[in-house]
Amino acid sequence: MSEVRVLGGAVERDDEILTDEALRFLGDLHDSFAATRDELLAARGHRREEARRTGRLDFLPETREIRESEWRVAEAPPALRDRRVEITGPTDRKMTINALNSGAKVWLADFEDANTPHWANVVSGQVNLADAIRKSIELDTGVKRYSLRDDVEHATIVVRPRGWHLDERHLEIGGRKAVGALVDFGLYFFHNAKELLSRGAGPYFYLPKMESHREARLWNDVFTHAERVLGVEHGTIRATVLIETIPAAFEMEEILYELREHASGLNAGRWDYLFSVIKYFRDAGADFILPDRNSVTMTAPFMRAYTELLVRTCHKRGAFAIGGMAAFIPSKDPEVNEKAFAKVRDDKAREAGDGFDGSWVAHPGMVPLCAEEFDKVLGDRPNQLDRLREDVSVSADALLNVAATEGAATKAGLRGAVDVGVRYIASWLGGNGAAALHNLMEDAATAEISRSQVWQWVRNGVELDTGETVTEELVRSVLAEVRGELAADIPAELLDPAVELFEQVALAEVFADFLTLPAYDRID
Repeated sequence: MSEVRVLGGAVERDDEILTDEALRFLGDLHDSFAATRDELLAARGHRREEARRTGRLDFLPETREIRESEWRVAEAPPALRDRRVEITGPTDRKMTINALNSGAKVWLADFEDANTPHWANVVSGQVNLADAIRKSIELDTGVKRYSLRDDVEHATIVVRPRGWHLDERHLEIGGRKAVGALVDFGLYFFHNAKELLSRGAGPYFYLPKMESHREARLWNDVFTHAERVLGVEHGTIRATVLIETIPAAFEMEEILYELREHASGLNAGRWDYLFSVIKYFRDAGADFILPDRNSVTMTAPFMRAYTELLVRTCHKRGAFAIGGMAAFIPSKDPEVNEKAFAKVRDDKAREAGDGFDGSWVAHPGMVPLCAEEFDKVLGDRPNQLDRLREDVSVSADALLNVAATEGAATKAGLRGAVDVGVRYIASWLGGNGAAALHNLMEDAATAEISRSQVWQWVRNGVELDTGETVTEELVRSVLAEVRGELAADIPAELLDPAVELFEQVALAEVFADFLTLPAYDRID
């Protein structure tokens, strides 16, 4: 087995997580699967290049038999049969306690887009989850004490490891950086799988950023291997896959098929999906240029096609369909709350009416609203798997009909993209991947949409509502204005690199696949 070296600094209680046995388990996973992961990342680039040349994607002819044959995913365990409200957030100690106490059915414990992979966050997140599972977690800030409540049903923990593209530079295995996804999955599974089973739950995961069924097959191989090594019954692990990339939208059935013995459902990860659409077709011409982010609602034809296909696919195969994020954070301003609550209520009512089995919120204050809308449709039923949506038929053209999206590119939209992008990157660099910005809880998808849209507008010479053409010079001018406005609120040691990084990923000649890759190089 390859040598495993810990390069990160000391973190409180790291000796409980980075044990010799756990590191050997990581080394085994890495030796078994890292090379395949590398091959699949290379395959992404080849497929993107083909889409760039042809200007389209399509359902795979070689997997037609999977789409047309009869099969279903494994039946869900009891802890995952009712998912009407899921709350998301990073694995810091306060969030862990608040999420478990929130009244949500599921907590997505996030090592990915809502987390900055500072070594302290990576390790302490594992400590917090281990304590949460054993019901021993508490926090005393000196001002307030947090602990698990006895009068609520605690949310079921579903862990989201990092995507396949991210490395963990604080661990070296066989002379190379560890694969971040295997680190997050491996440490959690090794320390908690049997404890979870003894408590009537299990090791459950959300899988992000996948682009193909071959990537799902790799995860399935990882699960099968890990279960065998630890002596856990095959099929114990359950995974929900985020359909948050445009190529994955064309392989929903194939992704479920590859994971069918471990699959629990699919999620409509809509913000990353928007980013993926822009990224994939960034240089494909006017038909793929989106208006301001705030103009792109879930009723846009291409988004409607995506979500309806997801529900039909899931229920056809006995899997759960989970809706998108309500990112609003309750405000102290009643007028702001009234308007935002109405939008969130409409969103959740539409999802429940479309057949989704549950949906996401980002703040405990939004749990009752989401629950209320799903209760209206579900009643006492835990889900609506029996609603097959056989009325839905979605073509490749419908999934790619970006041109029908209503809205315009505006100067305010450009300024908003720069402002939110810089604010989020500064927060991320400072160690907080879940940033409260303008009454919304934002994660990395926010900055990705912002910078990719600016890149696309510049490259396509988009004309704004003011008559101005989006150029590098205009973007730099807006960036300078935003920098001046934020100087009083964000320390220079975070603001300066955030501005530099936004400019780099928004204006570079070569598009960076993920801004978190160059951002990771800037953190200690």
